[in-house]
Amino acid sequence: MSAASFAAKARAHQTVVGYWVVLDSPVSTERVARLGYDYVALDAQHGLMGYSGWLHGLMAIDASGAAGIVRVPSNNAAFIGQALDAGAAGVIVPLVNNAEEAAAAVRAVRYPPHGIRSYGPMRSGLRIGPVPAEADATVLCLAMIETPGGLANVREICAVPGLDGVYIGPSDLCLAVGGRFPDDPDVAEVFDAALVTIRDAARGAGIIAAIHTGSGEIARRRIDEGFTFVTVSSDLTHLEDAAARHLSTALGE
Repeated sequence: MSAASFAAKARAHQTVVGYWVVLDSPVSTERVARLGYDYVALDAQHGLMGYSGWLHGLMAIDASGAAGIVRVPSNNAAFIGQALDAGAAGVIVPLVNNAEEAAAAVRAVRYPPHGIRSYGPMRSGLRIGPVPAEADATVLCLAMIETPGGLANVREICAVPGLDGVYIGPSDLCLAVGGRFPDDPDVAEVFDAALVTIRDAARGAGIIAAIHTGSGEIARRRIDEGFTFVTVSSDLTHLEDAAARHLSTALGE
């Protein structure tokens, strides 16, 4: 799927399902990308990779036909520009607290006169095209809602011009609503209410409602709830789970 068709599908609120990668392992990333996911996201915030990992991971994803996106380390124009120049079809920007921060992320994604992205598409020019207006129309900008401020200001964030969507980080959001740890069952009700608030704010603004999930089962549930951009996580977690299951079977446990 080309970056342009991926962006068009996501913006049209058709369901897209992706996979989350934290390992700096282009070979395994390429194999995952061949499975049929619409996109594969590289985690440059908490993942175990540097810039070369972004670059090689995006090359591996491109070889398989999926769209490659990057969760950048922070809401920083330099990081966002690097990810896009490496060929990302979109960025997920963490820890967005208010409309001003969301607008800053949008400016970093777009070229002048609509933004501040510096021109230097060393690799992205091969995949997305070197024309600034075409790149602006193709690349997705998603702001993560995962903090108390982001939740309180979600409607204002969703109204920011040029923002393509909001992306829920469930672990941090659980902490933001009073959980003692991610997936704390004591805050399940308020957490679920927060999900509805964010989803409905995105719907009301006509932008993408995206969410991170830990499994295909949870991903299916979120799609049924109205989220259209859903990620299954992650290569390291699933590798460990699979290895543990095989060990348990081998030991007859």
